[in-house]
Amino acid sequence: MSNNNLNNSISRRTLIKTGGALPLILAAGKAPAQVGKKPFEGVTLNVSCWSATYPTLLANYLPEFTEKTGIKVNYDTPGFPVYNQRADLELSTKGSGFDVLNVTFIYTSRWIGAGWLTPLDPFIKDPNKTPVDWDYSDFLAGSVQPLKDKTGLVYGIPWISDVQVAAASRFDLLKSNGLGMPDTFQELDRSMSIINKKDNVAAFSIENHWGWTFPPFLQGFGGNVFRNPPDDLMPTLDTPEVIEAAEFFAKLINSYGPAAASSYTYEQVTEALRAGRVNYSPHNHAFVAQMGESGSKVINTSNFSMFPKGPKGRFPGVASHGWGIPVGAKNKDASWEFIKWALSKEMIANMTQKHGLGSVTRNSITKSDAFKKKMIINGVDTGKVFLDTIAMGLQGHMKYRTVHVYPQANAQINQALGRIISGQMKAKESLVMAQANAIADLRRAGVKL
Repeated sequence: MSNNNLNNSISRRTLIKTGGALPLILAAGKAPAQVGKKPFEGVTLNVSCWSATYPTLLANYLPEFTEKTGIKVNYDTPGFPVYNQRADLELSTKGSGFDVLNVTFIYTSRWIGAGWLTPLDPFIKDPNKTPVDWDYSDFLAGSVQPLKDKTGLVYGIPWISDVQVAAASRFDLLKSNGLGMPDTFQELDRSMSIINKKDNVAAFSIENHWGWTFPPFLQGFGGNVFRNPPDDLMPTLDTPEVIEAAEFFAKLINSYGPAAASSYTYEQVTEALRAGRVNYSPHNHAFVAQMGESGSKVINTSNFSMFPKGPKGRFPGVASHGWGIPVGAKNKDASWEFIKWALSKEMIANMTQKHGLGSVTRNSITKSDAFKKKMIINGVDTGKVFLDTIAMGLQGHMKYRTVHVYPQANAQINQALGRIISGQMKAKESLVMAQANAIADLRRAGVKL
């Protein structure tokens, strides 16, 4: 072997044995084009979520993420129904169209159980991929539980604890009529009848995703979506309790709501509250917290409380949505970088302080002075209402919503309530139809009833 070849061989062996020194050699001038290169330079991620407050705000910070990591992001935030249709279709093919997706609460069992999402534990537990101070244990227990499988593996990191609370934009109208925040369905009906159209303000409004907004009333009257979820999935949509709940629910919307009340989306309800066009709504905390933000006309007249209780108890909607990685994602390490950044303590604290983000999922943020201060709106501690509502999830009333066939039941509830509220059918007739259709849908999905 010649001296030149010997030197080359030694050089190669030396580099192999001392691989850790390679970056130093490159930085010293061997490959100047690599100096300062970002860890994921040239990577592009396709990220999608539905258009709630947090993902909408996050869009403003994407240039910072690209600057930090080199990752470019194609970001999409359609409405809730459109998002779910697209995500469900893409995940079912195990395609590579998306790199990070929202794991929607009602689809957790279906998407996780079918193996369409990537377990995140290897990323969470690897100190080379996740610094200790990122602190997965900081996420609220009630928020992370729905995003795990039966063995405890994690498939999503929650960005919201979606809980239903009650809000009044013009509490002054309630107060001047000798009324407080309604605590029962009976009080709710009476209060709405008294204040409706006072000062030209419609008394009541609620989001028209009936599969989310109706079950708390259904359960408050003693009904349920399934007989005993998750073990017994026989639908129970035509019981006397459900029929009574539907009649009461339709009355609130048709008797006390604004024109076209049945068409109001969550965004329209939020804006109507902030503008003082409607007075009272059982609505998601993340949305009602915006009543205390800049641009709201009702900061000084608003009030908040727990979701009212029915004859059989109080059952507010409690849900979680989280960032997950599809199994078909092409660069899962880059996907995890996005999730880490999007849900870092710094990002959530920033959104809380600058934008009044409510319904956050990090325990340390909910205990911070900044969060507590921001969540006090017109003297009411909405942060406490939020945390007390999350705690109610421990009673287990949301089990109906995380079974793999809830989307089928959800569709039947939406259709049934639509027929009832529009006057197309009476409550009993419509719910008998929904029950029959739900049974047929579940049997087609392979559920033995």
